[in-house]
Amino acid sequence: MDVLTENAVNATMEGTTEIDPYMWAGVGTAVTIGISVLGAAWGIFITGSSLVGAAIRAPRIQSKNLISVIFCEAVAIYGVIMAIIMQTKIVDATEGAEPSFFAGYGLFATGLTVGFANLFCGLCVGVTGSSCALADAQNPALFVKILIVEIFGSALGLFGVIIGIIMAGKCTLA
Repeated sequence: MDVLTENAVNATMEGTTEIDPYMWAGVGTAVTIGISVLGAAWGIFITGSSLVGAAIRAPRIQSKNLISVIFCEAVAIYGVIMAIIMQTKIVDATEGAEPSFFAGYGLFATGLTVGFANLFCGLCVGVTGSSCALADAQNPALFVKILIVEIFGSALGLFGVIIGIIMAGKCTLA
């Protein structure tokens, strides 16, 4: 490694260790909620617009296809649940002890992982819910078949929460 690269690496490491681990943990918690809610909102937007449009042609699909909107709402709830779990890991360090940088970075990484898993889950459920509404308006026999695909898409958010619980389980700031 040449001197210029080594100096850049040292400066980066010094810069990241000057930032308080509590800040990393707090930003990770905020990212979990923020990106999860964004994914839920995006999914509801995609599903809702198709549902309203298709309901003009076939009004019978309105109540039946609201399950897609509920699946999108679950994505936001996953983010809130994970943020509560992460918040329990943020405790004051004992007197004289330094807070753990590992835990701060770990909770930040947990927030990114869960947030982006829920973002993609919301998009997946939104697109699948949109196609479910449009297909149901054309042929009612397709509703259950596409709903099963939507349930598998919703599992992406659960996978993100499970991974987040495992990641956050290793982190305690005190």
